[in-house]
Amino acid sequence: MHATLPLLEVTDFPQLRRRSLETLQVNLGYLCNQSCLHCHVNAGPTRTEIMTRETVDEILSYLAQSNVKTLDLTGGAPEMNPHFRDIVRGARTLGINVIDRCNLTILSEEGYDGLAEFLAEQQVEVVASLPCYLEDNVNAQRGKGVFHDSIEGLKMLNALGYGKADSGLTMNLVYNPQGAVLPPPQEPLEAAYKTHLKEHYDIEFNQLFTITNMPIKRFGSTLVSKGQFKAYMTLLRDSYNSDTLGAVMCRSTISVDWQGYLYDCDFNQMLALPAPLDQKPRAHIRELNAIDVVGQPITVKDHCYGCTAGQGSSCGGALD
Repeated sequence: MHATLPLLEVTDFPQLRRRSLETLQVNLGYLCNQSCLHCHVNAGPTRTEIMTRETVDEILSYLAQSNVKTLDLTGGAPEMNPHFRDIVRGARTLGINVIDRCNLTILSEEGYDGLAEFLAEQQVEVVASLPCYLEDNVNAQRGKGVFHDSIEGLKMLNALGYGKADSGLTMNLVYNPQGAVLPPPQEPLEAAYKTHLKEHYDIEFNQLFTITNMPIKRFGSTLVSKGQFKAYMTLLRDSYNSDTLGAVMCRSTISVDWQGYLYDCDFNQMLALPAPLDQKPRAHIRELNAIDVVGQPITVKDHCYGCTAGQGSSCGGALD
């Protein structure tokens, strides 16, 4: 049972409007082989919400008629959806760049043999979660043994060319803070990651993305239970950086949930705040081709301060 989070009141966060749509971020389901403390989705091994083949086909139909350049697949562990390989192949056939938000441990799970090879074959961009380069910190945040399996996953991907210069196979890592603090500056942390992982494990990668923990779902409930929720929201507000507003991901991305409904971002999806497209109460992917999204309003609440605090935060890392 998760605590109710006080995020739905009227906010003073600036009103935002959409630009042209470049990225479709699709949540293939909340099923995951891990239960991370910082997870804003509350994903885990017991979740049953999984995108059907019918909805996958509706997404591919939309992509075939759109100008979207990138399909960003997330979850849970998106690879646990039985139609994961089909949606990847379908999008790549259309010439669309595909991102897989991979937790790394899935690569060594029973039943997922050949997954890394499939990603390389399809030239999928891997964005891999590694919230620290130190074993104890990762295991504390993501579970016992996760660091070891993550390192093995990185080595597996490196062996296929991921993260190597001139291979054409991109592998970026994601850092999340351990608790109710903002991420440190991205560039020096990236340098520290690269040095440590190369010296200790002979691992290479392209970029590090630093992402602020959002005060929703599992992480938000943890803050409430520790009496830290109000202080964390104050930190996010006090660290507001208006220079990040032009680059927040909701300007050019639409989030699709496992049933095909549309949201301004993955965070709004978790808070059940549908995208107000053409003033529809709950627009679906099958309706999106008939909607001109440019200039449409974006639903904002207090949690949006999480994307604009400090150096800013998005699925592609720091904004400023």
